[in-house]
Amino acid sequence: MSPQTKRFDVAIIGAGMGGSMLGAALARSGLQVLLIDAGTHPRFAVGEATIPYTNVSQRIIAARYNVPELTTLCTLKDCARTIGPTFGTKTHFGFLRHEEGKPQNPRETNEFHTPGLLHEAHHLYRQDVDAWVFHLAVTCGCTPLQDFRVADIDFEDSGVTLHGEQGEQFRARYVVDASGYRSPIAKKFGLRDEIPVFKHQSRSMFTHVHGITHTDDLWDRKPEHTPPVPWYEGTVHHTFHRGWAWVIGFDNTPLSRNPLCSIGLTVDPRVYPKNPRHSVEEDFADITSRFPDIERQYAGVTPVREWVSADRLQYSSKRTVGDRWALLGHAAGFIDPLFSYGLANTGDAVNRLAWRLIRACQDGDFSAERFSDYDEWQRARFHYNDEIVNGGYTAFDHFEFWKAVFRVWVWGNNFGTFRARAGLTKYQKDGSDQHFKDLEKGQYLGYDWPDHEGYKHLFDTMVAQVDAHQAGKITAHEAAETLWEVLEGANFMPKPFGFQKRSVHFMSPKPPVIARTAVWLTRHGDPTVRKMLLKSGGQALRLRFTGRKIF
Repeated sequence: MSPQTKRFDVAIIGAGMGGSMLGAALARSGLQVLLIDAGTHPRFAVGEATIPYTNVSQRIIAARYNVPELTTLCTLKDCARTIGPTFGTKTHFGFLRHEEGKPQNPRETNEFHTPGLLHEAHHLYRQDVDAWVFHLAVTCGCTPLQDFRVADIDFEDSGVTLHGEQGEQFRARYVVDASGYRSPIAKKFGLRDEIPVFKHQSRSMFTHVHGITHTDDLWDRKPEHTPPVPWYEGTVHHTFHRGWAWVIGFDNTPLSRNPLCSIGLTVDPRVYPKNPRHSVEEDFADITSRFPDIERQYAGVTPVREWVSADRLQYSSKRTVGDRWALLGHAAGFIDPLFSYGLANTGDAVNRLAWRLIRACQDGDFSAERFSDYDEWQRARFHYNDEIVNGGYTAFDHFEFWKAVFRVWVWGNNFGTFRARAGLTKYQKDGSDQHFKDLEKGQYLGYDWPDHEGYKHLFDTMVAQVDAHQAGKITAHEAAETLWEVLEGANFMPKPFGFQKRSVHFMSPKPPVIARTAVWLTRHGDPTVRKMLLKSGGQALRLRFTGRKIF
């Protein structure tokens, strides 16, 4: 039976990581899945830096939908051994603040690294990993259809018909669009907001290069200004007024034989308007030349592929589900690569959508109402990302303000990781899918930490201060002081890590700090945090003193 005569349960448009992971999950669950892509693998893709939550979401998909192969993506060693030696390590999130015409101030840097407490993160060489996940989906039972452009889609009460440019037709009961900005479904229904609903505005340019100067080789600094983990072993963010540049090394670990590095720049177009006479490379050089140490890092690199540029990155959709269709991930909207949310959000979206699709295929109800919770969460998640990214760009100008915003993001995202990991641990003990559904129940929809009143207050305080500063009502110093006051009084951040100490720039807790954290948790810490750290990141806190455990 040819694909054109076969009726599928689900057709997925877009065979990148999101579409392929969803396809693998659905096919392993017994559904007939058509996996369509306008291009072919391997190919260049953006979204190269993961965060620990990315790997936890992939582990949940692997366990929940019986796709254990996906855990390969969760460690650098497994990626190198199974997919290829082309991936970089990411041992920290590192930020260096710059001002135009001045050397980088060594006192205005920060880095976060938590050995042993969180799942690792790494730099994905996307052309390799996307091809691998696509082939996994086919192995799981998806029917592949590459180099196929969807010309039109008809929706009827009885199902969906997808039309190709050469007159081909494919039938399915439901269609998921995971194709990205050029979503056929968004185009068909006019879903894109003419003006994105987000506060944030940025444009971007990027490529892969050979011959990057390692960040640590740019300076010879005093020990107090040198991070405990080398800059180049993580994702380097060079921040400045309303913009940032990245360095994502694929050559920063002995497990890699990839000589390349991803570089890019994302800026506010209201501050850095695009010069129509400049090529993308000239545009990049013009902006980075204003910051001496950023320019030094990129000096002499050789691009190995064409530069890519995008005007305003942000786009949003009026809705992300309808009768017999849903938008997944970047087909629904996009904010900015700052904080590396893309793949983590995609993993969450796959988890939330897959079980609903399996149930719909079982009972034949494909109405929009069936998927309304998914739609509400996805739009709330974009809103949350918009607020934290807008906060970051606004605070780049003032280091004390930035340090506070950074802490709001780091701990919220980290605790969200612990929370998800706890749900996975419970599932591994008894196999009840209810544990994963419980993760969706947080009353603060879209938040990294969706069920904690204290964190909500902290986050909302950050948003209020950012908005007031942008409106000219308060100075950056005043905004920073208000936010620091809430931070310093919070009992849901592990104080010995340095979250509430302004003088701490590098957070890389060693065993003595972890030990003090365990004691602090028992005496002063929020009970929710104490319980979660013990159960999800707990092995790192179960330290022995004189033959006994702290807990």
